[in-house]
Amino acid sequence: MAELVQVRKKAQLTLPQSVRRELGIEEGDFLDVRVQDGAVVLKVKKLVDKEQAWFWTKRWQQGEREAEEDVSSGHVHRFDSAGKAVDFLHRRAQDNSTGPSKRAD
Repeated sequence: MAELVQVRKKAQLTLPQSVRRELGIEEGDFLDVRVQDGAVVLKVKKLVDKEQAWFWTKRWQQGEREAEEDVSSGHVHRFDSAGKAVDFLHRRAQDNSTGPSKRAD
């Protein structure tokens, strides 16, 4: 997609709506600007608070993908109470420590 934009006063320009929509650019977002092979290259950057950076690590994101796959494929359990969920986890931990389980949950 090619769009023509005009540089205005104070070197400002407006990104076309089609570009903003395709890249998910919203007001307040940051763009990394660099010159590469004689061209201006803009790259969308999302800033993350330092306290939330752990969520975006490769390891955590891999776990998120695995959890999404489990949910999508129906590999989930539902419980009527937190106590029943804890009991289930204790049984699972005990089963795993004594070998493969013969029971179906």
